[in-house]
Amino acid sequence: MKLKSKTNSIFIDGQWRDTDGQKTSTVYNPATLEAITEVAYGGKAETEAAISAATRAFQTWREMTGRERSRILYKAHELMLDDAERLGEILTTEQGKPLKEAIGEVKGAASFLLWYAEEASRAYGEWIPSSKKSKRLLVIPQPVGVVGAITPWNFPASMITRKIGPALAAGCTVVLKPAPETPLSAIEIVKIMEKAGMQKGVVNLVTGDAEAIGNTMLNSKDVRLMTFTGSTEVGKYLMRESADHVKKLSLELGGHAPIVVFDDADIDKAVSLALSSKFRNNGQTCICANRVYVHDSVKDAFHDKLTEKVEQLKIGDGTEEGTDLGPLINEQASHKVQKHLDDAAAKGADVVCGGAKWNGGLDGHFYQPTILSNVTDDMLVMNEETFGPLMPVQVFSDEDAVIDKANDTDYGLAAYIFTEKTSRAIRVSEKLDYGIVGVNDVFPATAEAPFGGIKQSGVGKEGGHHGMDEFLEMKYVSMGIDE
Repeated sequence: MKLKSKTNSIFIDGQWRDTDGQKTSTVYNPATLEAITEVAYGGKAETEAAISAATRAFQTWREMTGRERSRILYKAHELMLDDAERLGEILTTEQGKPLKEAIGEVKGAASFLLWYAEEASRAYGEWIPSSKKSKRLLVIPQPVGVVGAITPWNFPASMITRKIGPALAAGCTVVLKPAPETPLSAIEIVKIMEKAGMQKGVVNLVTGDAEAIGNTMLNSKDVRLMTFTGSTEVGKYLMRESADHVKKLSLELGGHAPIVVFDDADIDKAVSLALSSKFRNNGQTCICANRVYVHDSVKDAFHDKLTEKVEQLKIGDGTEEGTDLGPLINEQASHKVQKHLDDAAAKGADVVCGGAKWNGGLDGHFYQPTILSNVTDDMLVMNEETFGPLMPVQVFSDEDAVIDKANDTDYGLAAYIFTEKTSRAIRVSEKLDYGIVGVNDVFPATAEAPFGGIKQSGVGKEGGHHGMDEFLEMKYVSMGIDE
């Protein structure tokens, strides 16, 4: 990717613009620590202008038919697929994940635009049979209004389309704030929307001061819904601060996903998928495996095969052929992995492989994929989300006991089980306190199914027809008629 001195990054009312003060921030490549470009550092004034533009545009966008809105989303989907390789290169450069993963993410992001292009015409209402002859009762779905969308750096393309796809399909307008680490994918997606024929003010983009932008959204009575993917701590802040205007919230927050490998599991499959879950995007996903519980009778086979595969993983720049693990996003992420590892080692855990930063001639934030054994419940790694390539493995022998351990967390986003018994798969899935359960599957996210957690992992669903519900209000109309 060719370096640029500056990239247009604020898009308001159909126009790319700078901040009044010309302030910028630098976007870095986490693999090399090289500066990629400068983007505008916006704040309150730019966010207010974006909200005003979205508020004006809402009056006409909401009146369009679902079919009219869908045509634009269909076009955006096609444009994104046509440009997937270039968009993947941009994503890898700013985020670090291997290019193959990045291109896969771009295609996944496009699938949300396709799905909600189809759902735009399927926001059904109801005609309710009345208990009185003199009444007719209707329920009409209507768009919430202006949406403030805040997206993370770990999936800088798909997290955007998973939010704005259903919002736009429902008839809402959007003010988007991407993560400061990864604004370039957001810029490209907004350009695609513009090219697809999106009307002025329907999609607006503001990069810059996260606190100022977020608080301006929270304090605006015109922003009727906030949709956010990120930490539970920030999610709780949004819940508290949104109370003054009683905003709707859709929050996809932290996770602490367990993997449970039962004695009847296909071990080769369990090893392969556990590896993919934990080390995809270098462990920087909200649904990746954070704790692995393996039945005592298969622990040796699982341990040996897993170790062999992990030791074969190739670390490096995501743009290089054959790279399995790219860098962590920043030094803070590397420090957290080290903190969890040091705590576990001090409390008696053994480092099976890995266990240190990786220095392969690159300056980025690299860390070796690491497996821990002899893990106990009091270790930080078993109680906090690491968000890095650290896999703790614990042994169990009793089904009920391991379910209790899996559920013993404030989080409830995703959990995974490996078993070849249908009855066990159903029984355990029903007992796990998680919004998502994967049975012999660690890639549950798809455009056609609801994605979201329970407990402190969030509220609301993204994906499937359920994803439209977050952006719609149900208006009840009671009509009196002559008998």
